[in-house]
Amino acid sequence: MTAVLSFIGLLIIFYFLAKICDEYFVKSLDIISKKLKLSEDVAGATFMAVGSSAPEFFTALISILNGSKEVGAGTIIGSAIFNILVIVGCSSIVAVNYLRWKPVVRDMIFYSLCIILLLFTFRDGIISITEAFIYIICYAVYIAVLANWGKIAKDAKPETVLEEIAETMEESEQAMAKNPNPIFKFLNFFNGLINKTFPDLDKKPHLYWLTFAISLIYIIIFSFGLVELATIFAHQIGIPPVVIALTILAGGTSIPDLISSVIVAKQGRGDMAVSNAVGSNIFDILICLGFPWALYILINGKQVEVGNQNLSSSILLLFFTVVSLMFVLLLQKFKLAKSTGWFLLGLYSLYLIYAIYDAYNPGVIVFPNWV
Repeated sequence: MTAVLSFIGLLIIFYFLAKICDEYFVKSLDIISKKLKLSEDVAGATFMAVGSSAPEFFTALISILNGSKEVGAGTIIGSAIFNILVIVGCSSIVAVNYLRWKPVVRDMIFYSLCIILLLFTFRDGIISITEAFIYIICYAVYIAVLANWGKIAKDAKPETVLEEIAETMEESEQAMAKNPNPIFKFLNFFNGLINKTFPDLDKKPHLYWLTFAISLIYIIIFSFGLVELATIFAHQIGIPPVVIALTILAGGTSIPDLISSVIVAKQGRGDMAVSNAVGSNIFDILICLGFPWALYILINGKQVEVGNQNLSSSILLLFFTVVSLMFVLLLQKFKLAKSTGWFLLGLYSLYLIYAIYDAYNPGVIVFPNWV
């Protein structure tokens, strides 16, 4: 019974995290980026990434500070696999899109370098303060490239869609409010309570910082709940918590990324859907891991231990997702089609089967000891 209740609790938290991130947090970030007069590329790589990856960031931060280091790293690595296979897969299914190859290749190269950095830093199972800061510096380099991308590649700047995502979430909530299903009535009740704690930015846009702060508090609380419930659920069903992080937590915390990518794919901006998925992975690996590691080392005065066979094999699988996506895109000449989507979703299904099987049969499937 405890396992069932903890799993239901995880689903409820996933829903409210997606709601708060896309309806309030993202909306406040959109206003902040306009106030700071950031370029669209930089705003997308920073504020959109922060808005969609906030659950992963705080889940990793809370896990590391609580001592559950494998759960935090597992969530990020599993989320990276989910983003490439599921988010790009779903974006391909909802609409046919033709991609601009330059930004896609750019992000794929940076993402591949992130995986190489993961392999390098995980090789001895220890993260030093130097390695943690390398992650953060690499992300600063990525932002610098984006800021000057128009000069480098003479390519049109992609649009940011923060406000459109928030509006779509509001429309979905309004449709849900009319649904007589008891589950939706339950969610609508709590939706109403949460809505009352936020200022109306349409009427009072100057309160965007308050909306940002309240959203942050909710995300931190819900992320703490995710870590605790995931640990309870893992113990109840008898598998390592890191496996829950690689699968359930990874998918649940990536819901904001999934929503935003599907929205832009339906609008015919498939290249932004792919860039959002790959760019989120870059942010997740470099910032959602690098910053918590650096903070942990500075606070505790000791290095972070991350050695784990489940994580090592999953990092190697990240390489496979990159190769698979690039192969499919090259084969279809950078076209997203339904066949592409179903292929990627099929690969993710195989990954889930592997992760679950390996949890109950550790050591049966052995990857090369490259990490």
